[in-house]
Amino acid sequence: MSKQSNTLQLSAKNLETEFPRSPRETLGGFVVAARALDKCRAVLAGTNGEYHFNCPLDNTFFDFVGISGDAFKDFVATGADDEAVGKWIQENSQVKEKREIIAWNNKMRYMRPVDMPIELQEFLEGYIPEYLPSNKIVRVWFDVYDIEEGRI
Repeated sequence: MSKQSNTLQLSAKNLETEFPRSPRETLGGFVVAARALDKCRAVLAGTNGEYHFNCPLDNTFFDFVGISGDAFKDFVATGADDEAVGKWIQENSQVKEKREIIAWNNKMRYMRPVDMPIELQEFLEGYIPEYLPSNKIVRVWFDVYDIEEGRI
């Protein structure tokens, strides 16, 4: 096993038994990025379980920074640690203005389902009652992940 693939295996979470990071956690200064990284590493290591990399949530981040999921995955496959991935994101992001990043992070943190495209609203309309406890209230999109994964 090469050093790169060994490093990747060691850093990849087993998403069959643990959860990726909350979409609220930042990497390189961006929400969603740390979660996308956890899922990407798990896909590369074959430990992603039911989690998907390059999903609609990941794509909100990739679209904002102007980085493709494939380019991200190629860099992650080198075995880069979190710090190196965060630096790579900052260097390759088309968004450099701190205020623009802050505004996007806050938009994402506080996006209510009603503010989402109708296709995602329709998906959540069925997903929430099926997979989340009825005593939990979803106020913002990220709540769905954090409730389902036991963080709130």
